[in-house]
Amino acid sequence: MNQDRRSFLKTSSLALAAGMLQPSLGWASPTGSRPLIKKSLKYGMIKEDLSLLDKFLLVKDLGFDGVEMDSPNGFELKDILKARDKSGIELPGVVNSLHWKKPLSDPDPEVRKACTDSIIQALKDTKEMGGTTVLVVPGVVKEQVSYQQAWDRSIEEIKKVLPTAEKTGVKLALENVWNNFLLSPVEALHYLNQFDSDMIGWYLDVGNLLRYGWPLHWVEILQHRILKIDIKEYSLKKMRDEGIWKGFQVELTEGDVDWPGLNWGLAEVGYQGWGSAEVPGGDRKRLAKISELMDKIYAS
Repeated sequence: MNQDRRSFLKTSSLALAAGMLQPSLGWASPTGSRPLIKKSLKYGMIKEDLSLLDKFLLVKDLGFDGVEMDSPNGFELKDILKARDKSGIELPGVVNSLHWKKPLSDPDPEVRKACTDSIIQALKDTKEMGGTTVLVVPGVVKEQVSYQQAWDRSIEEIKKVLPTAEKTGVKLALENVWNNFLLSPVEALHYLNQFDSDMIGWYLDVGNLLRYGWPLHWVEILQHRILKIDIKEYSLKKMRDEGIWKGFQVELTEGDVDWPGLNWGLAEVGYQGWGSAEVPGGDRKRLAKISELMDKIYAS
C-alpha cells in the first residue's frame, strides 16, 4: 500500500471518529471497482464542421457515452433532444455559461439575477435532456469583490435556485476554478453545508485544483458530495518553469494527476459515474486520441 493510501486511511479514520464522514453511506471496496464508468466531453471540444446530430454521432462512434452542452447554447431545445434521440448519445448535464460574465457574486443585483435566472432555466432544460447536473461557478473574488461579499451574495442567489433543483431533480454541481474562492476542500464542504440540501454538490475538476491542492485530499473530504469529475491534466513543472497557465499544456496522463490514486480514492468513497474531458479538442483523430487516453485513465 503506497504512502498516499496509508495517509488516506489514517485521515479518514480520524475524520470518521470526529463525525466528519457519513458512515451511513457505506463504503465501496476499491478492489475490482471502477469509479469512472461513463465518458463525456464538452461540446465545444468537437471541432469538426458538422451538424449537431453528426457531431453527436461522431463522438458516439469514438466511444463517448455523453456530451455536456453549455447553457444557454444557441440551439433550440427540441433540436438538441432530436439529435440526442437519433444518435443515442446521453446528455448528462450542462455547464452554465454566464457564471463568469455575470457571476453570482457581482455587486450589481441585476447582474446576479441574470445568472440566477439562467441557472433556473438550465435546470429545467437539463431535466428535459435527461441530465442530472448543472455546473456552476459559485462566485468570483477580485479586488472589487471581497471574499465575504462573494460568500454572502452567492449563497443568497443559490438559495433562490434550489427550489427549482428540488422540483426538477437536477442538482447544482459547483466547480473549483481559478476564481480565488473556495480554495480548500474543508471550505468547500462548509460552503455546501450552508444549504442543508442534497440538491447541491461538487463538480471536481482535478486539473484545476493541482495548482493549490491534491485530488485525493478533496475526495477524502467531499466524499458523496462529489457529483461528477472533470478529466484534465496539469503539470506542476511547467507551472514553475513557464507560468501557471502553461501547466495545462500537457497531454492527459503526462501531467501530475495521480490517476490510479484518484480512482482508488473515488472507489473508496463510493463514487461511480461520469468523467468529462475538458481539454483542447479537435477533429476526429484528436477526439479519438482523447477517448483512448480516457480509457487508459479509467483502467488505471
